[in-house]
Amino acid sequence: VQLQASGGGSVQAGGSLRLSCAGHGRTVSMYTKAWFRQLPGKEREFVAAISGHGRTTQYADSVKGRFTISRDNAENTVWLQMNSLKPEDTAVYYCAASREFALSETSTGYEYWGQGTQVTVSS
Repeated sequence: VQLQASGGGSVQAGGSLRLSCAGHGRTVSMYTKAWFRQLPGKEREFVAAISGHGRTTQYADSVKGRFTISRDNAENTVWLQMNSLKPEDTAVYYCAASREFALSETSTGYEYWGQGTQVTVSS
């Protein structure tokens, strides 16, 4: 199972970015997926998660109403649409996958991780 994140970049406060996470491996398309973010020297922080069928989503309070997680299992891809970005959203963003059905907000709940993609929001 491989996950490849992309779409990061630099944007001014109030702007938008769309992150993508492409899965490689036949069964990973149906796994629970999530996005986490991390600042240097800090623990990985939960951002959003989506169930295997896409009917259930969960968000961190800090991003509710601004970020949207979605997926297309046929394309084996998960997206994180980030609107109204704030400087405090600056971090390295990681996508993750889990064989468990339950959505987890802890990094230990996910077995598979992609490489990070940097998001920088300037004021």
